[in-house]
Amino acid sequence: MSTATTLSASIRPTTLLAPLGVWLVLAVLAIANGIFREVLIIPRFGEYPGHVASTAMLVTVILVVSWLFFGWTGVGYTRAELIVIGLVWVVLTVGFEFLVGYVEGTPVSVTLGQYNVLAGQVWIVVPIALFVAPLLFGR
Repeated sequence: MSTATTLSASIRPTTLLAPLGVWLVLAVLAIANGIFREVLIIPRFGEYPGHVASTAMLVTVILVVSWLFFGWTGVGYTRAELIVIGLVWVVLTVGFEFLVGYVEGTPVSVTLGQYNVLAGQVWIVVPIALFVAPLLFGR
């Protein structure tokens, strides 16, 4: 049996529905985090410290919500399902980010620039946390 066949055989599509709901909760919390950053954190601490603090807060939220969800659910997720959940969360998040940027008229280069670690950007830890959280807490 090929690796692709083994992987698809170990993924039960119905087990992916609840994690989609969790992603929606995370998306709402991320939007609230962004509002909090723009209204309270950046005016008090500045742009870059506000960005770093907001990113750290969002990563904490992702980890806590994931820990609560996977601790609460009675579903025994396979490793393949946890990988797919993480990938779906990342794709939805990055896709949402680019969609919002497009609607706001933000150039793609600016959105991509948020991932430039060499320029001091820390946002990359958000998709990393989204990918890793199911693997950390779902076993």
